[in-house]
Amino acid sequence: MKRLIVAAGGGGDAVAAAMLHAALYGDDGEPALILTYSWDRLIIDPVPGPRSPADFTGLRQLTPHVWAVPGTATPKPPHASTLPRLAAELPHTFALIDPYAGATGIARQLSELITHFTPETIDLLDVGGDILAHGDEPTLRSPLADALILAACARTQAPVRLLVAGPGLDGELPTDVLRPRLGPLLTTLTHEHAQAILPVLTWHPSEATALLTATALGARGLCEIRDAGLPAPLTAEGPTVHEVDVATAFAANRLAQAIAATTTLDEAEEHCRTVCGTSEIDYERTKARGLPQHQRVPAVPHDLLTQIKAFEREAATRGTTYTTIRRLAEALGLANETLPHLIRLNAARPGNLPASVWKLHRS
Repeated sequence: MKRLIVAAGGGGDAVAAAMLHAALYGDDGEPALILTYSWDRLIIDPVPGPRSPADFTGLRQLTPHVWAVPGTATPKPPHASTLPRLAAELPHTFALIDPYAGATGIARQLSELITHFTPETIDLLDVGGDILAHGDEPTLRSPLADALILAACARTQAPVRLLVAGPGLDGELPTDVLRPRLGPLLTTLTHEHAQAILPVLTWHPSEATALLTATALGARGLCEIRDAGLPAPLTAEGPTVHEVDVATAFAANRLAQAIAATTTLDEAEEHCRTVCGTSEIDYERTKARGLPQHQRVPAVPHDLLTQIKAFEREAATRGTTYTTIRRLAEALGLANETLPHLIRLNAARPGNLPASVWKLHRS
């Protein structure tokens, strides 16, 4: 493996890693080793928090503490994961970040991979830029996953390059806040690079990576994302990739510094609550408790199009021009089973966008 790409936030960052590989290394013809969390939103995985190797069957051991997730792997119920299908559809090898031994455990995993594969390049990729948070920003929603991997990379002696793609597209830190923290522009993603992952985005629920792809395809406007309808501007900055010094990012990230010596995820969470007020797993736990456990919900409501039009009219009053399929489903209170139908419905509409990004009709 010549290329090791670490997906900072898991989920969509793992998909974006494939697009980044196409942009930076596509000419060498070799697939990458992508190290990533299995950490999906509750709309996919109903169990709060990240998955560990014990939550799967069929993993393939790469090193003493690192397991690959092949396309044939299966999450143990009630857990769910997008990684096996991702591994089945993309040429890259996906390895599982196990955060349950804290930042020191992730650092050990990284060191084992680097020793075993001796990659020529090691890139830490974050879509949106919340890895550059200081910890006190009021709009920060999911600091723990990024801080853990940033702390782990800072602990290693290897030359890790931190790359931030799509500044502001995760709806967390505004681009005006991020801009002074970004390093030099490394590349700008294009329509050609987006082709590497467009088929995946017909089913994968990523939002930030879908918007990264949309901006690479030329989409411009204001998009609502997540259950809270956070605004994410789609601008010419959207498809850019910036390089940031890992040591500089670590020195500015109070949470990453606080959890650098942690040996359990529980310990890291405690620090996250102290530094940031809460952790994303606390948010997931609270949300999971409020979800109906056995409620029968029609997969496709008979008045779905009417509901969508009503949402579009209301969103237009906020200046919104796009939304994500996930945001649309959550705003309408639709069942998880409706997502594929919404994606198929969107794919049949005119427009050159990822199927998981919905362009609002203003009529």
